[in-house]
Amino acid sequence: MNSSSTPVAPLWPFLVYGAFVLALLALILSLSYFLGQRHKARASGQPYESGILETGSARLRFSAQFYLVAMMFVIFDIEVVFIVLWALAFQELGWPGYLSICVFIGLLFVVLIYEWSLGALDFGPDGKKILKAYRKLILKNL
Repeated sequence: MNSSSTPVAPLWPFLVYGAFVLALLALILSLSYFLGQRHKARASGQPYESGILETGSARLRFSAQFYLVAMMFVIFDIEVVFIVLWALAFQELGWPGYLSICVFIGLLFVVLIYEWSLGALDFGPDGKKILKAYRKLILKNL
């Protein structure tokens, strides 16, 4: 007997599995066709409205702040992946790996401070401006 020959898996289990999947698919589709609801509402033929009449344009304007927050999330999320991978390989990397992750986290902190100074982390209205306007309104009414 030749020891270098690899055993060949039989093909029939894959064919049986494929036939079972196709039969199950045909059964599910035919049951949904015969047992499903049939209705014709005014808006059921319109795309993306699910039978509800449209109420306006689908073109909504998003603030640029939304995109800035999304980009910051993606950037910092990817950096978390790097930190987790470093933590998994901590013993193999030793002190050089520790120093490099310290530099990496330091750079992340510097970028966070920079974005904070630009106002990229101001998600809502400025509280100081609101209080100033409120005081002005109170003084005006007195």
